[in-house]
Amino acid sequence: MDRKEITVPISAQRAVAAAIVVQDWHVLLVRRRIAEGALSWQFPAGKIEPDETSEEAAVRETREETGLLVAPISVLGQRIHPMTGQEIHYIACRPMGGEAFVASVEELAELAWVRHGEIPQYVPYGLFGPVQQHLDTALQR
Repeated sequence: MDRKEITVPISAQRAVAAAIVVQDWHVLLVRRRIAEGALSWQFPAGKIEPDETSEEAAVRETREETGLLVAPISVLGQRIHPMTGQEIHYIACRPMGGEAFVASVEELAELAWVRHGEIPQYVPYGLFGPVQQHLDTALQR
C-alpha cells in the first residue's frame, strides 16, 4: 500500500507561543533534541492549546520544558516563521521562581543563558525584528 504524505495547511495548524525570558542580562535559549529544519537553538516554545492564550501557553511551555516559572510581561508580536511556516507568537517573560534545567529530556538536549553578543552564535539567521529590539534593550547593562 502506498503511503501518501498528508500536509496540513498553515491555517489549520495550531499556533506556537515562544517565551523570551531575560534574567541577569541573559536570554534563555533551548536546543531541541530533533532540529526543526535549520532551527536548533530557539526560545522555549510550544503549541497554543485551544483553551489558552498565547501568554498562558508561553508560561506553560517554559515550565514544562525548563522547570522555570515565568510571568508574561508583554506580547512582542507574531509572524509566520520563514523557516518552518508556523505561526509564532513571541511573549516577553520574566522569571518568577525555580532554576532552569532540561525538564523535558524527550524534547530538549540542552539549554543556555546567552548574552546579547552571543546570540548570533546560537541563532545565526537572526531574530524576528520586535524580539531583537526587545533584547537590544533588555540585555544591555
